[in-house]
Amino acid sequence: MEYEEKDFELKIPNGVGEQMLAHTIEKFDVKLEHGEYGPKLIGKEEELLKAHEYMIEVIQKRLKELE
Repeated sequence: MEYEEKDFELKIPNGVGEQMLAHTIEKFDVKLEHGEYGPKLIGKEEELLKAHEYMIEVIQKRLKELE
């Protein structure tokens, strides 16, 4: 029996703008879908974890610049 990797969903964190979202989609193997409760990223678990870390890093960097 062959194991198939399942796609996972990641709700987009607050503070993620269109430009950051576009960079995230280009940088990682994820796609954007619009669900009932707002936009979400779809992809393999590993890619979504990397994308989430990237978005959090960018948000934190932006907050430090505003201090």
